[in-house]
Amino acid sequence: MLLDSTDVIYNGLKNAGINFIVSVPCANLKKLLNLIDDDDYIKHVPVTREEEGFGICAGAYMGGMKPAILMQNSGLGNSVNVLASLNKLYNFPILMIISHRGTFGEGVYGQIPMSKATTKVLDSLDIIYHKVDNPNDAEEIVEKAWNLSKISEEPIALLFDINYWKRSVNDEKI
Repeated sequence: MLLDSTDVIYNGLKNAGINFIVSVPCANLKKLLNLIDDDDYIKHVPVTREEEGFGICAGAYMGGMKPAILMQNSGLGNSVNVLASLNKLYNFPILMIISHRGTFGEGVYGQIPMSKATTKVLDSLDIIYHKVDNPNDAEEIVEKAWNLSKISEEPIALLFDINYWKRSVNDEKI
């Protein structure tokens, strides 16, 4: 069975033991959200805004859960205050799976401004991030990112640009 770029993210979440996920809808995350909804082990809470999700994940972590948030990079701007004054200040780990819209190949002009700001925002918050380009590496990267988030007790972001979602495992083309 040929795995696609979404399958390996899901497998990485499972391998990491992530059992609590909040999400804000994104076309690129649609299949991943469906996989999570069908998984009885993972508690999935859809939210209307990203900062709401970060607060819910902090509470879930305090309750013994292993949290992640699935979001677009456009929501990162909405989340600056909660990341700085909650997650970073009180050392709440969270894995951020970010659909990085507005990158090369994007078809929606309105996604471009936040795309340019995404890594600058993460740098200004001193949040470690990694751009995941190759689905062949994604499963391991997701698992390692959660482990780093847990031991560092802070948010870790993984950025998946528009071309990532078009690839399959062992597919060398973009």
